[in-house]
Amino acid sequence: MSPNTTIPQALVNGARRAGATSSCLPYRVIRNSRGSLPVYSDIRNAGTRYQVQIRNVVGDANILLRDLRTTLYPPQSPEAAVPRGHVVRSRHIVLQGRGSGWKNQVSEWLIARGF
Repeated sequence: MSPNTTIPQALVNGARRAGATSSCLPYRVIRNSRGSLPVYSDIRNAGTRYQVQIRNVVGDANILLRDLRTTLYPPQSPEAAVPRGHVVRSRHIVLQGRGSGWKNQVSEWLIARGF
């Protein structure tokens, strides 16, 4: 790369950079050193309890949790009542629910918000 070449702001380490959508929010989710979102799934109690963890939240994690609960699923859908969550150490969010497919939905929701 020549010194005059600029890297597009949409890409940093091959990952999407936070855009205008995320800049006006009172929270941010910082990507890990590999450029991935810090969203992890955890299966507990012999497969009867599924958790999704969001780590590295900077800012107000309670507002992020509220936004996830209200906008991840359509308001009147049966899935909207399922996810429960809490904030751990003011930097991590743990969502609990049934089924194992919603880790990807949480990741896609964060990407759509510009993280």
